[in-house]
Amino acid sequence: MSIRPVLETSIAQPTTEGAGVHLHRAFGFRDPGELDPFLMMDHFRNDDPAKYQAGFPWHPHRGIETITYVLSGAVEHKDSLGNTGHLGAGDVQWMTAGSGILHQEMPTPDARGMNHGFQLWANLPGALKMTDPRYQDVVAGEIPEITDDDGTRVRVIIGSFWGHTGPVDGIAADPVFLDVSIPPGVKKTLPVDTYRRAFAYVFEGEAAFADASTPTGILLEKDVAGKEVNIRDLSGDRTLINFGTGDEVTVQAGEEGVRFLLVSGKPIREPVAWHGPIVMNTQAELKKAFSDLRNGTFIQPAH
Repeated sequence: MSIRPVLETSIAQPTTEGAGVHLHRAFGFRDPGELDPFLMMDHFRNDDPAKYQAGFPWHPHRGIETITYVLSGAVEHKDSLGNTGHLGAGDVQWMTAGSGILHQEMPTPDARGMNHGFQLWANLPGALKMTDPRYQDVVAGEIPEITDDDGTRVRVIIGSFWGHTGPVDGIAADPVFLDVSIPPGVKKTLPVDTYRRAFAYVFEGEAAFADASTPTGILLEKDVAGKEVNIRDLSGDRTLINFGTGDEVTVQAGEEGVRFLLVSGKPIREPVAWHGPIVMNTQAELKKAFSDLRNGTFIQPAH
């Protein structure tokens, strides 16, 4: 067994998208190979409806897949193929944009005015860039939730973990997408397939993510006088942790516990030509996609 080292930690940066939605970007629009097969992840959490209700009006996607995971409030969606849907608290949607889709996503508040969730973009390999679009909408009750003896709770949204398999399937990146909660002070080791890229994203509480020898975060040690001392800073709210290789991730929860996403996927290792909501392999394919948009041929016939 080998514990994955922490390569880098970073704080999600505030930005606006769509028609003026205020959110935080965990990663994206830098080196597309950095977390291959994942391209971007946005964290939306706001209790002021004026900062998000304008939403994401009609816009195109081609060549990617998106996962939207809602924790509070809801997201209403419509698309150019006539699909409509409602994502409530705990629900998940995986959209395969494939050859092209036009859709809109409109956030709505809960009783407190809160809208909270995530959107992750996963790349498609070249052979599947022009596959037929599809949605997988999954309600909260269909997602397995496991509670371990020490109180650690894991929602298995995609992939297999601790003998349970999430309800979303047929995804090119073959991801594992987990929502993990660890109680205060508990140290936990979680398995991650050696051949996957992996990252964690903390959105509640604090924790240390440690490799075998050098902790990153706060771990309590005894000094020579027997007194506990803090030897690192915690990774807290809106922190992205990028892991190196290994088959385990070790987490030491802080005094308030921690909740984070743990995501891994198989790298695609292909060239990326990316502009806005369209991701292809070459500049020629990218130009063709925008030409299709202008010419009204963006939506392709189903195979």
